[in-house]
Amino acid sequence: MLFRIPSRTPSPRPSRRRAAVLASAGAAVAGLVAGTLSATAAPAQAEDHAACRPDGLYTTPGVDVPYCSVYDTAGREKMGDGHQRRVIGYFTGWRTGKDGTPAYLAPDIPWDKVTHLNYAFAHVGPDDRMSVGKDGPDNPATGMTWPGVKGAEMDPALPYKGHFNLLTKYKKQHPSVKTLISVGGWAETGGYLDENGKRVDSGGFYRTATNADGSVNQAGIDTFADSAVAFLRTYGFNGVDIDYEYPTSMKDAGNPKDWALANARRGGLNQGYAALLKTLREKLDRAGAADGTHYLLSVAAPSSGYLLRGMETYQSTRYLDYVNVMSYDLHGAWNEFVGPNAALYDDGKDAELAKWGVYTAPQYGGIGYLNGDWAYHYFRGALPAGRINLGLPYYTRGWKNVTGGTDGLWGTAKATSCPAGSGLTSCGDGAVGIDNLWHDKDDDGKESPAGSNPMWHAKNLEKGLVGDYAGAYGFPAGTKLTGTYTRHYDSTLVAPWLWNAEKKVFLSTEDEQSVKAKAQYVVDKGLGGTMIWELAGDYGWDAAKGQYGPGDTLTTALYDAYKAAPAYGARRATTALPDKAVDVRVDLTGFPLGDSNYPIGPKVRITNNTRATIPGGAEFQFDYATSAPGTAKDQSGWGLTVIRSDHTAPTNVGGLKGDYHRASVKLPSSQPLAPGATTSFDLVYYLPVSTPSNWTVSFGGSTYALAGDLARGTTVVEPGGGTTPAPTPTGTPTGTPTGGSCTAPAWDRAAAYSGGATVSWKSRTWKAKWWTQGEEPGTTGQWGVWQDQGAC
Repeated sequence: MLFRIPSRTPSPRPSRRRAAVLASAGAAVAGLVAGTLSATAAPAQAEDHAACRPDGLYTTPGVDVPYCSVYDTAGREKMGDGHQRRVIGYFTGWRTGKDGTPAYLAPDIPWDKVTHLNYAFAHVGPDDRMSVGKDGPDNPATGMTWPGVKGAEMDPALPYKGHFNLLTKYKKQHPSVKTLISVGGWAETGGYLDENGKRVDSGGFYRTATNADGSVNQAGIDTFADSAVAFLRTYGFNGVDIDYEYPTSMKDAGNPKDWALANARRGGLNQGYAALLKTLREKLDRAGAADGTHYLLSVAAPSSGYLLRGMETYQSTRYLDYVNVMSYDLHGAWNEFVGPNAALYDDGKDAELAKWGVYTAPQYGGIGYLNGDWAYHYFRGALPAGRINLGLPYYTRGWKNVTGGTDGLWGTAKATSCPAGSGLTSCGDGAVGIDNLWHDKDDDGKESPAGSNPMWHAKNLEKGLVGDYAGAYGFPAGTKLTGTYTRHYDSTLVAPWLWNAEKKVFLSTEDEQSVKAKAQYVVDKGLGGTMIWELAGDYGWDAAKGQYGPGDTLTTALYDAYKAAPAYGARRATTALPDKAVDVRVDLTGFPLGDSNYPIGPKVRITNNTRATIPGGAEFQFDYATSAPGTAKDQSGWGLTVIRSDHTAPTNVGGLKGDYHRASVKLPSSQPLAPGATTSFDLVYYLPVSTPSNWTVSFGGSTYALAGDLARGTTVVEPGGGTTPAPTPTGTPTGTPTGGSCTAPAWDRAAAYSGGATVSWKSRTWKAKWWTQGEEPGTTGQWGVWQDQGAC
C-alpha cells in the first residue's frame, strides 16, 4: 500500500536526548527584560503595516499587527545587510561540553552568517505551560555557566544565565539575527525529559491540544499560548517555533513512547494542531501590537508523504510566517532500504518506493516523493516560495552489512533485531561504533544503531583520521579505522555518501558540493532560505591538530550563495489574480482517517458570505500543488477538470517542472448558492497536497478572487460593485442585517464574547465555543470559534 512503509516511524534526529539537566523559565522575571528585544522592535508609527503583510498570512481581526517591524512593503522579511535568504540554525541546549565531548556554545555560532536561531528545545509541561525544566546551576538554558571559556562570559545585567544569557548577549552585537524558542522535538512532543534525563510521559502537545475524545482542548491551548507570550517577553526571543512530531492521523506515527496516547486521539490531532497554531498566531499578534514588534511563528514540518497524507491539507500554514521543511530523515535505519538522508531530487531508482509500486502504479504519475524537491512543492501549493525553507542535515545516516546497490546506494541492510523501545518489528542494520558517534540509547541503555555522526567526524573518516575527541566518546587511545571510506556523489540526487567496501558501511553525508547545489536550488526556485539541523554538526579544518572539528564551512557556503541572490518569491500565485475579492470561503473537511484515507477524498465546502446569490453555472478555479499528479477529479457531478498543468512529465526525476495544476469546477445549474448558504463537492486526488489556493469565482460577467485566500493587493467587494464597508470606530457590525425571526443579539465586531454566547448574523444563529472578539461568524470555519446553529 502507498506510504505504508516510507518514514512511518522515522528515527529521532540525532542526540535529541539531553546531556545535562534542563532548566525552567517558571521563576523567570515577569515582563520585558531591558535590551532583550530585537533592534527591529520599534517600527515607525506612520507605516501602513497592512502593506507589509506577507502574501497569504492570516491577520488577527481587530489587531493592527506591526508587520513593518519585520517585513518590507513587498511582504519580504528584513534580515540585514548581505542576507537575501534565511539561514536558520537550530542551536541545541545539550552540547554543553560538561561530559567531555566537544561543546557548541553561543560564541561558536557564526553570527554574521545566520539570520535566525532556533533554540532546541522547550517542552509543554504537565500544567500546559511552556517550560525548559527546573531552575538551577545545572540548567543549560538559564543557569549553567562556562568559566574560563572565551566568549562565554555571562552578561551580568541579565537576571538569568545559561544559553539564554549568551544568546541575548550576542544578539546585542548582531541585532539583525532573530531568535525563536523551539518547542517539542522527537523526544519532547508527547512528554519531557526531567532534570535527571528521565522521560516523563506527560502527554505534551497530544494532551494539551486535543482532548481524549478527539475534541479541541482550547483551555490547554490558551494556557500554553499565554505562557509562550510570557516566555518571549521574559527572555527576549523573537518568536515561537513549534516542532510537534506529529499531529497526523496515521497510526503509529512519531515517537513510539507517544503511541498509546496519540493513537487514541488520531481523529482529532489535526484540529487540535490547527487550533493551537491559530491561537498562538492571535495571541502573538495581540502581544506584538502591544510591544511594537511582530512576533514570528514557524513550524518544523515533516516531508514524509506518509505523515503528510494524514495531516489533511495542512490548512494551518496560513497562521505561519514560514515553514521549515524537515527534508531529511528520508532514509535511515528504521528500515532496510539504503539511500540518501536528504536527496534533493528523485532518480527513479529509490528501492523503497520501487518495492511499493510508486513508479509503476499509474495513479501516482511516476512521482517519487522521498526528496526535498517534492516536499518543497507540497508546501508551495499553499504558500509563496519565500515562506518555505528547505531543511539541511549536518549529520549522517548509515547502515552496516549492506548488500547490493551501487557502492551501497539503493542496496539493502536488514537487522536481525531492532532497538528496544523503537516499536519496530523489522528494521535496518544501522551502523555502530566509530560510525555512530552521535547515537542515542535504546530503552535498555544500549547504543541505537543509526550511523549518526556530525559532519566533522564524517570528514575525518573520509580522510582516514581518528580525531582526538574519540576518547570522549568511549573509544580507547590508538583506535584504528578499518577499511577506507570512499566518497561518492550522485548529481541527479544531489547526494554524497561514504562507502566502506571492507565493512560494507554506507554513510549518507552532506558536504560543500551538495550544500552549494541545494543553495542554488533555493535561489533559483525563490525559496525563503535554508533551515539547518543542527549547527553543531558543521565542520572546519583545524590545521594545528591536523583534523576536522566543529566549524562553519557549510553555513558559510550558504551565506556566500545567498548574499548576492535576488529577493525571494513573495507571491503565491504564478498567474495574475483579480484585484477584487468576494467574501466566499472554502474549507476542506471530512478527511477519512489513517489507512482509510486513500485515495485522498475530502469534501470541498463553499460558503457564500456575500449579500448576493451566486448563480448555478458559476465557475470556480483553483491551483493545487504538483506534488500530486494532474489527475484530480470530483465525485459529485460538478465536472471538475484540470485545465493547466505546470508539470506534465511522466516522472519527477530531476525535479518537478512547475508549481501548480489549475482546476476548474462549476456550481451545478440547479444549485445556486444563496447568501449565507453552504454547498460542497467531493474531491479526489492521489498524492498529498497542501491546501489548494489562488481561487477565483466567475459569474455575471466578472471574475473575483476569494477573500479567504488572504492574497495581498485585493479589495473585498460585494458582487456587482462596491466595497465591503469597514467597521465603524464604535464597532457597529457590517454586512447583512440579521432581520427575520432572529432573537439572539446581532454580532458586534467590537464586543468580546465568552464560550457559550449566542449571536445572530446574516440570518443565522451562531454559538461561541470559546472567548472571541472581532472574528466574524461564518468566517472561522468548522474548527473555528463560531458554531453554526442554523437559519433564523
